[in-house]
Amino acid sequence: MSVPDGDVRIPTVVRELAGSEDIEPVWSNELGGLTFRLGGERYVKWTPAETSIDLNEEARRLKWVIRYSPVPKVLENGSDRSGSWMITEALPWESAVADRWFADPARAVRAAATGLRAFHDAVPVEQCPFDWSVRTRVGDRDLPVDPPSIDRLVVCHGDACMPNTLIADDGSWAAHVDMGTMGVADRWADLAPAIWSTEYNFGRNYREAFLDAYGVELDRERLDYYLWLWEST
Repeated sequence: MSVPDGDVRIPTVVRELAGSEDIEPVWSNELGGLTFRLGGERYVKWTPAETSIDLNEEARRLKWVIRYSPVPKVLENGSDRSGSWMITEALPWESAVADRWFADPARAVRAAATGLRAFHDAVPVEQCPFDWSVRTRVGDRDLPVDPPSIDRLVVCHGDACMPNTLIADDGSWAAHVDMGTMGVADRWADLAPAIWSTEYNFGRNYREAFLDAYGVELDRERLDYYLWLWEST
């Protein structure tokens, strides 16, 4: 995901949802998905119908997980022939890749790691209706390598990269966003892309710092496997 550069075509449904509020593009992705700020109190995510992403599924996840861990509150969601959309309440914190935290990556990494551990510890696996297992992710495709045994089964964020961590003013973890693939899986399914993201976003790898703040020893087999899976699905 990235900050939109240049003119952004605002979907008709977003204009209708905004009413008289100002519309500010804030994020875009390679699949054509867009996020806009509506005034100062709401965000709307929109994704085109031709993608495999259905934001109604993310809305289901957010509505379920908010009772266990801080995430945006869903205000409305729906779809039409052009795509799907979801409006959430604005949260008062900044992303871990905002300018303030980009200038202090060690602190941002620690917040992301402690936040991911807090999420894994707080959200109950037994009650979770969503799955993010290896088989769910690969579907009917043959796996070239069998997955390693489960280290610890948790409810995974599903995209635990740095931009999806929100940090409070004091440098502590505050909330998570972008929960479209949240589901039960081995915790290394989250840890691998989270660690990869430290280098992608900050220009160097903070693997040791991330694992130390999360509170787990390096498991090279699981890290390598779930990083391969992340890049393959």
